[in-house]
Amino acid sequence: MEWIEARPLVDAGSDEFAVSYPGTLAAAAVTPPDGEPFVAASMYAPWKYTYRSGENGWKWADGSTHRIVSDLSRLIRNKTRHRIVAAGDLNTLYGYGEHGDDYAKARFATIFARMESLGLPFVGPQHPCGRQAEPWPPELPCDSLNVPTYYPRGENPATATRQLDFVFASRSMAQSVRARALNGVDEWGPSDHCRIEIEVD
Repeated sequence: MEWIEARPLVDAGSDEFAVSYPGTLAAAAVTPPDGEPFVAASMYAPWKYTYRSGENGWKWADGSTHRIVSDLSRLIRNKTRHRIVAAGDLNTLYGYGEHGDDYAKARFATIFARMESLGLPFVGPQHPCGRQAEPWPPELPCDSLNVPTYYPRGENPATATRQLDFVFASRSMAQSVRARALNGVDEWGPSDHCRIEIEVD
């Protein structure tokens, strides 16, 4: 594995890998001993409060995520043959908005649509590759395959309901990528986010 040097956006040349926010995106070139090389990218989208709203204001992470998507696009050198696996905490919901809010649902959907348009479809984790929330949260659509990957302060893995962590893979290799949420109560791990197991054939 070889890390791909990321430079701050304001300092990066036109053909260099640039990152808009430090700490939001890291990438490495992976050369398996018995497979084709690919790029592995780790993503984190921080919350940002709306302009001059302060810490008690409205906050969103979709803007941070869109910056990551833009940065990630610089790793794409070919429309159909790129091989990239990108995963991480996007502080975003898939297929719905908080408490059933349609405005939030529409904003979140733009992230998955942009990734799809780059040739990086969402590949999981989705049920049965992870435990679903129980009891079923009222805000989650009844046909959702989401699996909880995060629990808020004061709660625990057993009460987790929201999936904030997602895996995307180039269309050229998506069928060979399996993502599983290690979100069972006994396998969760020490973080408020569970671990995600990604297998690449």
